[in-house]
Amino acid sequence: MGQQKPTLEVFWRAAKTVLSVAAGLLQPLLPGPAAARSPSCAPDALGVSRTLYLGTEGGWRAGLKSYPQTLALDDHEVILTFDDGPLNSTTGKILDALAAECVKATFFLVGRNAEASPALVKREIAEGHTVAHHSYSHPGATLRRLSEKAALAEIVKGFTAVDKAGYGAAGATPRTPFFRYPGFADSPETLAWLAQNNIAVLGADLWASDWQPMTPQAELDLVMDRLDKEKRGILLFHDTKAQTAAMLPALLRELKQRGYRIVHIAPGGEPPPLRAAPPGWTSETDKIIANVFAKEYGARPARRPALAPAPMGAR
Repeated sequence: MGQQKPTLEVFWRAAKTVLSVAAGLLQPLLPGPAAARSPSCAPDALGVSRTLYLGTEGGWRAGLKSYPQTLALDDHEVILTFDDGPLNSTTGKILDALAAECVKATFFLVGRNAEASPALVKREIAEGHTVAHHSYSHPGATLRRLSEKAALAEIVKGFTAVDKAGYGAAGATPRTPFFRYPGFADSPETLAWLAQNNIAVLGADLWASDWQPMTPQAELDLVMDRLDKEKRGILLFHDTKAQTAAMLPALLRELKQRGYRIVHIAPGGEPPPLRAAPPGWTSETDKIIANVFAKEYGARPARRPALAPAPMGAR
């Protein structure tokens, strides 16, 4: 008798085997969950171009407004960050706008606001955003004007409040070891403590200046003007501002139209890619803080010691 012809079932088993092998080979090349695009997003959504999974050993610092180095982004790459939330009246609108464009951001939360709105903290985590830390109460005097003991208590209490709100419990170290100073007013003592505990300090490269009253259109124009000059950077917004919540959908569309790409940051094991500030750099925030304190207290406080640039090649 002649050889029996393969059945459809045999062909199907063979095909499944080939597909399984191919999937295994391709898996390392596929984007991780944080870069995945939600099926509900439009095909032309802005999305996330790449995710940096940053290790924090040594407590590095980044952000040219405060420090002589920042994260090394490519041309037209942007990191979106939001401070001071969550706030029921605005943070949900911010999250809706980000979700519509499949964009991920980093939220630096105030601990007492997280305690007041734990559902929003959980939503930020569930939707793939990075939930980081911004002290417990955002003291008006800033951490720089508090005693070392009081400033460290503010930081640790903030870690605990945010992690309890988001995850139900807090450990000895924060889930996300990223911290941003209220008002960017750091101090040598707290910087040293954060470094010893392997907590990175994130400043910013560009401000939206949304603490100043303005229309959403004026804020959009201001942000895009600054971004088009710098071509890249860590952007600072506040998710507690109604004008920012109203402006964000238009900003995301404008970023897409002008060819900008979103970079998300999350805790991980990669050494942070850092680039040094350009020659002649000075801390803009130190100048502002000194002037503010001079007006409030009648004397210019001592500046914190200058921090030498530390690009990765020199670390």
